[in-house]
Amino acid sequence: MSGVVSGNQRTVAPVVDMAPDIDLPALVGGVKKRFHLRDRLANRKLVLAFYPANWDAVSREQLVAYQAEQAQFSAQKADIVTICTDSIMNTTAWEREIGPFEFPMCSDFWPHGAVSRAYGVFREREPFVGGSERAVFIVQPTGRIAFRKIYDVAELPPLAETLEALRKL
Repeated sequence: MSGVVSGNQRTVAPVVDMAPDIDLPALVGGVKKRFHLRDRLANRKLVLAFYPANWDAVSREQLVAYQAEQAQFSAQKADIVTICTDSIMNTTAWEREIGPFEFPMCSDFWPHGAVSRAYGVFREREPFVGGSERAVFIVQPTGRIAFRKIYDVAELPPLAETLEALRKL
């Protein structure tokens, strides 16, 4: 299955495929940790939210909304994980300004965009060339991708849409 992004055909990790593994540096509540997808799947769904860049107004709004609605995601036995290609140092500075956040904020900086590429959401064009598409994936506890959607980089992914997809699982 492929997604259409700004008129260009893109191949993305399809629904029902196994989620590519993730092993990235992350911030959780301002503390640097390591995030490993396989360690986080036990009886929980993961909402992987890729966003194009730190310091972007839509990204800020997206992450603040996720923090505000943590209880709704938790009620669906789901954890939020955000992923951006900016460095962990850049993410640390940004999180200090707009956080703290209780969910992992992963840095896909090195090798640059490797996880974004594995999920088919690495941006090769402006704006945000070298960043990620704004995309949401839901990974079931089995490791299978149950939902995926790519949004325009200027579009805020509707929380209601993600929560509805979680309710259907």
